[in-house]
Amino acid sequence: MANKKITALTELSAGDRATTDVIPIVDVSGTETTKKITVANLVSATSAGALSSYDFGGNAILGFDATLNDQTDNYTLQTSDAGKVVVMNKGSAVNLTVPASLGAGFTCSVVQKGAGQVTFVASSTTINNRQSHTKIAGQHGVATLVSTAANVFVLAGDTAS
Repeated sequence: MANKKITALTELSAGDRATTDVIPIVDVSGTETTKKITVANLVSATSAGALSSYDFGGNAILGFDATLNDQTDNYTLQTSDAGKVVVMNKGSAVNLTVPASLGAGFTCSVVQKGAGQVTFVASSTTINNRQSHTKIAGQHGVATLVSTAANVFVLAGDTAS
């Protein structure tokens, strides 16, 4: 395959993913940079042919939205919630359980959309907060949960006791 200019990852075809040829990187203005990435290291395909992972060598990625996970009752975080925004929407108090084995580096944001205050419940985990808070302060509050080691989390943001 000859070098091919692309302006979006959606322009990569199934044939492109099978090759190790290089592709020039083109910024949004259409200017080609000198940095080149092999297609084999850039993307991997799912069985449906969609691009499922990206490696941009530590460069900023723009234009991606967070995935929302809407919940209307008590909920236990899953490994699939990593990087997502968990939206808790209940009219009365609601628990968000933080289980073991989510993995070091796990992070997610939690939004209290409803009037029901969100309480973070440790389950074989430790949840640390600078002020020993365990809840989101109120409706429309946002908190972030970050695992700094196996089964150890930091809760930060708009929190309350």
